[in-house]
Amino acid sequence: MATPVLDKPAQDATASHLITITLRVRRFLPEVSDEVTWEDFALEIDPKERVLDALHKVKWEMDGTLTFRRSCAHGICGSDAMRINGRNRLACKTLIKDINPEKPITVEPIKGLAVLKDLVVDMEPFFQAYRDVMPFLVTKGNEPTRERLQSAEDRERFDDTTKCILCAACTSSCPVFWNDGQYFGPAAIVNAHRFIFDSRDEAGEQRLEILNDKDGVWRCRTTFNCTDACPRGIEVTKAIAEVKKALITRRY
Repeated sequence: MATPVLDKPAQDATASHLITITLRVRRFLPEVSDEVTWEDFALEIDPKERVLDALHKVKWEMDGTLTFRRSCAHGICGSDAMRINGRNRLACKTLIKDINPEKPITVEPIKGLAVLKDLVVDMEPFFQAYRDVMPFLVTKGNEPTRERLQSAEDRERFDDTTKCILCAACTSSCPVFWNDGQYFGPAAIVNAHRFIFDSRDEAGEQRLEILNDKDGVWRCRTTFNCTDACPRGIEVTKAIAEVKKALITRRY
């Protein structure tokens, strides 16, 4: 079967939707140089497309050395978190038309984590903090023979913090984390909150003691950067405040 070909009027109509943008990308190629540079790419794109689409266009058609992470491309995996025009965002959820395409669109890696190449950072310190808060259900005794029941009210207590996709947008927007990578960071505290306030869990005291450390919740300065950066709309600062309150009152 012959491949269908758009007629000229249809092609012209499609092209009329395209705009020319400048994608300004922070480059770091350790195999070439230790210096960081900025590189501009001019490309035509539909303004309703996403920054991730623009990055794909650069990598596939202009410069195959451009390096970044992405997976699902639908705001669920969290792997394509980066700084776009100075704000932490997911590239797959950021539309070109929403970030003033008349000016250069700057794209750089998230802050506070070592850059490995271009937009890729070393996520190991972030995930180590996540592991340190024991992000799993802890119970005592024998394995139950039926599911652990929970009321809707009990579930609602920690529902917001179950939405975390571990993109690191919140943690890497925190000025305390920028200055001291030892701080657990908002994402780790959010994931501790998810289990501390779960009525089925029995390790709340242990997690609270972990977060009572000098690098724990008391390092938070309540700047709300983390809440503003969260692509899932989690009230991160509120969750951190609830953990602080639980530490003081020992009620949760």
